[in-house]
Amino acid sequence: MKGLQSELLKYRRTFTGKLIVFMPIFFGIYVCVVQVLMQNPLAEANNNTTMGWEMLLALVFNWWPVIFLPLGFALFAALIAAQEKRAGNYRSLRAHDVFPIMIWTDKIIGMTIYSFLSTVVLAIVTIISGIFTAGGSIPFGKILAGSAICWSVSLVLIPIQLWTATRGGVFLSMGLGFAGMLAGVIVAPTSFWAIMPWSWATRLMCPVIGIHPNNTILEAGDPLLDTSVIWVGIVVSLIAFFAFSVITSLWFKRMEIQ
Repeated sequence: MKGLQSELLKYRRTFTGKLIVFMPIFFGIYVCVVQVLMQNPLAEANNNTTMGWEMLLALVFNWWPVIFLPLGFALFAALIAAQEKRAGNYRSLRAHDVFPIMIWTDKIIGMTIYSFLSTVVLAIVTIISGIFTAGGSIPFGKILAGSAICWSVSLVLIPIQLWTATRGGVFLSMGLGFAGMLAGVIVAPTSFWAIMPWSWATRLMCPVIGIHPNNTILEAGDPLLDTSVIWVGIVVSLIAFFAFSVITSLWFKRMEIQ
């Protein structure tokens, strides 16, 4: 617990800590503007507030898993790796009587906690945005389900991006995040979505929110609305998260400190 507390303290009053809060807030403001500009005149004329919420959730839960999660985790990991490099590249930490695996595990858990806080902010910002731009009944169920699933199935990106940033630096981490973002959009609507971690959140938003990876509303009967993929995606992602955490922690244990 002391190691984890120390890890969480490192993010306070830093750009890394601010990123967690301001990224979903900035995203919410951006979505608000787009929602107003794209407001359907027919829905407005008929006072169809349900359509307003559908449009908002389609924007939020398409762009968040497609763009902000891959690039956000890549930047988050890059900032943490750069912070440790400036502090001595783990030499001081490895000098203490602490298992290297625990040092790495604390970093993963710390990123997991902060990413959860970012998800909570996203849910709050989405609700507030909808109150001003959509009106009507708030679909709490969809907002909470979409936020929680996006977060849980994207946790696997934490050990992957942290290893990449520690091994290759900022540019490699951001490059992998960008490549994963593009690959995730392409693979998500296909039958191979389960083998691409960057596609999991995008694919699961299809039945949860009813949105295609290309940001169009899915029609009734579309195969992408199959809800069986939700539990498959959650189970596969959690297993992958645990597996990559163990693999990268073993690598960190053997890593030579320069």
